[in-house]
Amino acid sequence: MARATGKATTAKAKIEQLPWHGIRPARVILVSGPEQFLADRSIRQLRDQLVAEDPRLEINDIEADHYAPGQLLTVASPSLFAEPRLIRVSNVEKCTDAFLLETLDYIENPADDTYLVLRHGGGVRGKKLLDALRGGAGGAIEVICLELKKDTEKLDFAAAEFAAEGRRVSAGALRALVQAFQDDLAELAAACQQLLADGDAQITEATVEKYYAGRVETTAFKVADSAIAGRHGEALILLRHALASGQDPVPIVAAFANKLRTMAKVNGSRASSGELASRFGMAPWQVQKAQRDVSSWSDQGLGNAIDLLATTDAAVKGAERDPVYALERMVSVISRRGDLR
Repeated sequence: MARATGKATTAKAKIEQLPWHGIRPARVILVSGPEQFLADRSIRQLRDQLVAEDPRLEINDIEADHYAPGQLLTVASPSLFAEPRLIRVSNVEKCTDAFLLETLDYIENPADDTYLVLRHGGGVRGKKLLDALRGGAGGAIEVICLELKKDTEKLDFAAAEFAAEGRRVSAGALRALVQAFQDDLAELAAACQQLLADGDAQITEATVEKYYAGRVETTAFKVADSAIAGRHGEALILLRHALASGQDPVPIVAAFANKLRTMAKVNGSRASSGELASRFGMAPWQVQKAQRDVSSWSDQGLGNAIDLLATTDAAVKGAERDPVYALERMVSVISRRGDLR
């Protein structure tokens, strides 16, 4: 099972708090946090654990925002054959008043051999229930599903997907996957599973490009890498390929901004890559790459590129009539390392 780290944000909670991959059976389980993909996977993991313990497991689903009074008590009532029950409740952050009142009553004395999973995606609705659970009511535990925002977290997630199956994967392959699928964790996981099913014994960057050539080759970060390295012709070809394949200009500019901001952060610093990585919340390889990139740039050129980036960002958001021309102008100047002539 893949792993991803995440620290709890509820410091006052008195109950056990676990990361998404650490879920275990309990009479009441609060699955909180905004990352729905990890929440879904965590709840499936719990279901598999319970089925392994007793294949007779009875599963019931409740939508808290369309709750019918008495529904929880009905599905939690003992059955004739006393099989264990898993009750999965979605949309607790949108729950009805009836659900809130009846669940608060239920957690005072949860049913035996019943596992109640409450999925709360965030917000203030249901706070009274959350406070009761985090205060120890029902012997609950909390499973926290935070968004994976940093590249390092997504790299760790992808690496764990392969490690769980005992497969070797190169650092370049992981970086290519994260760059290609960085906006959707579900897509990143699906790409990893596809490579696990069909890939070679060792998964390399070439393997990733073979399966996801269009997605990888046209990624905005590849356009930015080529331009920053001074490969003008290649950068323009990649840019046109990206646009022709349907990529929007705005995230392309965002990729350049990400690269240039990182270069500006490390520019002139004598600290080690590890120290800078810790300071800026990046992976050491990202810092090292930015240091290599900026080594061939002048301070003036970097400043020019950042100024032009702001102009291009406004252009692709409506300030100019031709966003494609604005992008090509930006790529050309950055390919000359900020030379405006």
